[in-house]
Amino acid sequence: MSPRPPPLPSRIWKTPVKKPPVPAPRRPTPLRRADIPPATAPPRRAPGTKTVLNAVLDHGPVARSTVARLTGLSPASVTGHSAHLLARGLIRESPETTGPRGLGRPHVPVDIDTGRHLVAGAHIAVTNSTLSLMDLRGRIVAEDRRPHPDIRPWPGTVLDSLAERLPRLVSAHAGGRSVLALGVATGHRVDPGAGVIVRHPQLGWRNVAVRDHLSDATGLPVHVDSHARALARAEQLIGEASTRGSAVLLFVGAVVDAAFATGGEVHLGPRHGAGSIAHLPVGGDASLESEVSEQAMVRLAAEQGAPVPSFPALLERAVAGEPRARELFRRRARLVGRAVALLMDMFDPEVVVVVEPGTGLFPHCLDDLRSEVAARSLVCDDPEQAVVASSFTGSVLSTAGAAVALGALYGDPLGPWPALTDAS
Repeated sequence: MSPRPPPLPSRIWKTPVKKPPVPAPRRPTPLRRADIPPATAPPRRAPGTKTVLNAVLDHGPVARSTVARLTGLSPASVTGHSAHLLARGLIRESPETTGPRGLGRPHVPVDIDTGRHLVAGAHIAVTNSTLSLMDLRGRIVAEDRRPHPDIRPWPGTVLDSLAERLPRLVSAHAGGRSVLALGVATGHRVDPGAGVIVRHPQLGWRNVAVRDHLSDATGLPVHVDSHARALARAEQLIGEASTRGSAVLLFVGAVVDAAFATGGEVHLGPRHGAGSIAHLPVGGDASLESEVSEQAMVRLAAEQGAPVPSFPALLERAVAGEPRARELFRRRARLVGRAVALLMDMFDPEVVVVVEPGTGLFPHCLDDLRSEVAARSLVCDDPEQAVVASSFTGSVLSTAGAAVALGALYGDPLGPWPALTDAS
């Protein structure tokens, strides 16, 4: 046997490892504001407590066992969530009991507690501002409406006036109940996340930090949103039950805009502009807002030889039965019906809610509006069911602001509500 050859040098067996080139230092990409998470972002909460509170709002007074059946939550979960809500003073146990006597433990129903807390609301319109107080069942307790001092008032003047008026309204009408939060609503583009009125052309306001200004002035949590989204949320909470599936809400006042809701959520849009429909065409070169806004109604009354000093004065004439005033509102309803038909075909919602005083007060106006929808919509085959007037005719402005705060409370009852901390 021939001898084994000597081993080869080890360097032959080792493949030299090439070191990766060292990259040249790069300048860090500057962070954008959108990339920076909020410093105090609250954790996402389980929806159970919210579900229980909303079930009590819908069905109270109601037994906990019934809430469990309605929501699909276990009886133990409902009992635990109810304990949190009782401790916070959001629900109360009713003195009555339910169930047959003598057969086991009686059921003690729970209901929304309207005796301990309120929410406040502020609606900023083109010519005036409205303060309101609302109980936790969505009932208006008091309101105070004041005209703006100027045609285009300075934002700070309006906000300071609201902050000064609120304590007097609370003192006169709260009856010892604490105010949990202040909701603020207005037209056009509003960023609820930042609490900012992005743009309101009629007022001439841009990027007004409403939440920061009013929270500093009042010491309350402040929530801000557009009045159309606020009223859509109010319909879901305390108004038209059919809006909880999918709905369009059309607001017709000094401002004309809309809100779109589906699956219980109201669409905002990445630029906070969802619902900007003022320029929808209604025939020829005419846009919706140019023909049906309050300013347009006053102008048309003057053109027809029946001048009025303001839109409320025109509405008073229509309520009194004055024919020319009534006809102006019927014309308005027909034009709004054209817009409703377009919105119906675009979104195919379960229901369209029209926030406009004529449709809420005068049956002929609602009939005219529905007739236009029937004639023009390709998808709506039952306008009687699909097109309804606002649930809040007569209290739209006082409801809108307070509904912003009420919606926030029912959306997150375990959230940072300072007035509830001591009670829990």
